Amino acid sequence: MAEAPVSSRELKSLEEKIATAQPPVQSADTLAESAVQTDTGRAPAATGATSVPVGRLPVRSVRAVVGAALICAVTSALGVSDGGLLIVRAYAQSKHQNPVESARKAIDTLINRLRGRDMPDGIVKTNGRIEATEVDIAAKYPGRLVKLTVDEGDEVTAGQVVGEISSPETEAQLRGAQAQVLKAKKALAEAIANIAQRKSDLEFSRTDYDRAKALVERGNISQQVTDQRRTKFETAEAGLTAANAQRDEAEEAIKSAEADVERLQSILTDLVLVSPRSGRVQYRLARAGEVVAAGQRVLTILDLKDVYMTVYLPADAAGQLQLGDEARTILDPMPQYVLPNTISFVATEAQFTPKSVETAEEREKLMFRVKLQADPAVLDKFHRFVKTGVRGLAFVRTNPKIAWPDELTVKLPQ
Repeated sequence: MAEAPVSSRELKSLEEKIATAQPPVQSADTLAESAVQTDTGRAPAATGATSVPVGRLPVRSVRAVVGAALICAVTSALGVSDGGLLIVRAYAQSKHQNPVESARKAIDTLINRLRGRDMPDGIVKTNGRIEATEVDIAAKYPGRLVKLTVDEGDEVTAGQVVGEISSPETEAQLRGAQAQVLKAKKALAEAIANIAQRKSDLEFSRTDYDRAKALVERGNISQQVTDQRRTKFETAEAGLTAANAQRDEAEEAIKSAEADVERLQSILTDLVLVSPRSGRVQYRLARAGEVVAAGQRVLTILDLKDVYMTVYLPADAAGQLQLGDEARTILDPMPQYVLPNTISFVATEAQFTPKSVETAEEREKLMFRVKLQADPAVLDKFHRFVKTGVRGLAFVRTNPKIAWPDELTVKLPQ
């Protein structure tokens, strides 16, 4: 039955009651009726009324409109696609006796679906957080950190110099090793000259000894003189052998000194801290002017090209996953976007759920760690917006043949 308009006298009385009364809580029905009374200038009509003034809506109609508007507001805030608005249209067209209750049920159904409580069969929802590969930049040798060119949060590229360690002792040792190289080269030059001299002596003594052997056969010289020339020849031959050994020793000394120089130069090279990968400085663990020990960490770099979400799944779900299969993630700070991922790792051994799962029932279940690798193309474009530690929802398919629902279609920032 239609509701009759309210008289001016009744309206005035109702306004006085509203001005003096402050109910603690108003239901959706009361809010809808109050809106109608204010906009149309009438109160609910008595039973039996048969007419409605032109341009004024019944209270139930306004309730339906308010309920539909409530769903629109929720779906808009959640970033639901046009497919999610079918619930709004269906509700607006329904003639249910309690429209507010229907709207509430429709909203609960929509939110449950978005949160994964009512996911289709074959799609599993879980919670996780964003992580990235961490690379430590440490001092290989002790020294004083004289320069640090980056700070926490700075972007670095592979091969970029981020700091420098000073070591005067190593620099002095390098100068000494370089001097040893020069000394060894001079010794080699002397050995080569000595070899030339020994060769000349050997040739002369050999000729003299050969002549003595011919003369002693004819009786022109004594055997004693011949023996003396033979001894001189053998001495010259031994001298040449010694000179060759000295040359080899000088060459080895040069190689040793040069190797020492290379070692010290490599130490000085390692004292210059270089970023091994492109990424972002996560932690700065030392300050310029501090003395650092060998192996002490100075910086921690996040590799923004290797970003993933770590999740934990029960055995029945993890056992059906396939490496390389698609996955989806929705981050808490950006619920309007759906990010593409790939399953890159499934643990081979079960483990208990992490302490962040607070219920005792969940703690008792053995879980498997799974890594959802972010799409490299997406990271290359949006790596500046990556923040590790961000929580969110992860969706995986236990059956790759199942199509992703509309609300899990990839949606990236423009």
